[in-house]
Amino acid sequence: MAINLENYKSIRAELGDKVVLVAVSKTKPVEDIKALYDQGQRDFGENYVQELADKQPQLPVDIRWHYIGHLQSNKVKYIVGFVHLIHGVDSFKLLKEINKQAQKQNRVINCLLQVYIAQEETKFGLDETELDVLLDELNKNPLQNITINGLMGMASFTDDLNKVRMEFRQLKRLYDMLKTKLPQISILSMGMSADYKIAVEEGSTLVRIGSLLFGERK
Repeated sequence: MAINLENYKSIRAELGDKVVLVAVSKTKPVEDIKALYDQGQRDFGENYVQELADKQPQLPVDIRWHYIGHLQSNKVKYIVGFVHLIHGVDSFKLLKEINKQAQKQNRVINCLLQVYIAQEETKFGLDETELDVLLDELNKNPLQNITINGLMGMASFTDDLNKVRMEFRQLKRLYDMLKTKLPQISILSMGMSADYKIAVEEGSTLVRIGSLLFGERK
């Protein structure tokens, strides 16, 4: 079995019921996903549209699929029929496309707005001003087939854990602020294999863990 059962059980016990564990299964075979599913895991995260669209029909229908990669507007239609939560939304244009495709499927799609908190140039996301602008836009032009459920962010890839902590703290501050405007939000998606413990300490409600469960990617 390619999954690390010992890690899975200890992380699940550590997170308890307060924090959702999304098992990041990108590049992993359906057999590994099924093995973790058989242990009771239901939330799985994928980064690539084509890979997710290929895997989904091969696996149990009660899996909650999280799309955690950078989603292009022209790819939305391939996953909108079944996706549980789209994590990385960083433009009103993308929200409009998700809404349009969701209408065709008669679904309401749960979305997280991705906020840029890292100091690295490679990360996607909105800054604080852009977040405000997008929320104003949504206020003026409500989209019936999407729900904003919260925020998602990635910390800098660094050994400086204090820096990571401050970035998570910044995201939590924005989340608390957003909650005053959108009382329905309940998800703060932050923390991965290397930094999830800090993320949870700083208020994360959902962590995305891959390599600790499935081993390093090829």
